[in-house]
Amino acid sequence: MSQPTGNIFIVVAPSGAGKTSLVAALLDAEPSVELSISYSTRAARKGEVDGKHYHFVDQATFKSMIERGDFLEYAEVYGNYYGTSAPWIRSRLDVGQDILLEIDWQGAEQVRKVFPEAIGIFIAPPSIEELERRLRGRATDSEDVIRRRLASARAEIDKISEYDYIVVNDDFERARLDLISVVRANRLRSAIQCRKLAPMLARMGQGG
Repeated sequence: MSQPTGNIFIVVAPSGAGKTSLVAALLDAEPSVELSISYSTRAARKGEVDGKHYHFVDQATFKSMIERGDFLEYAEVYGNYYGTSAPWIRSRLDVGQDILLEIDWQGAEQVRKVFPEAIGIFIAPPSIEELERRLRGRATDSEDVIRRRLASARAEIDKISEYDYIVVNDDFERARLDLISVVRANRLRSAIQCRKLAPMLARMGQGG
């Protein structure tokens, strides 16, 4: 079997850092990157579509999937479970598809144990104060939830050196371009290109 040529891009960020908007902008600019749709036990929010935003399942189904080894990574967050399908990821990588995982730091650590070559990207807020302002501006969380999210953000930022790239979202357009640049540059790495271009390079060598 030939070696897979797909990349795994892992995007991690504290809640409120703008990860979802940046990922959406990246996918618009790079439609050949495929977003992994996570499984979740939480209830769908207004406007969310099953199979597009998440695969919504109940806890019994999720736990059965854990027992079968169906998840590349999973975590419990605020009482709900989230997980990434291992068979789906491997099937896409095997055909050379680039995959993007929008997950938390716990999931990122699990994925990189299996795929150490996965590219980790951390979306950072310009400051904790700005992050708190954004969380409060959403007006969707209680004071207790905001405090928990800020505590989690500090813990996540403590692990920032473990990522390959850090994109600071102080200006959305600049952060968008930075994120796109990371994806495009990694596709051009010699190890990736030599596998993808093997037939062409072989012909060039023969022709020389």
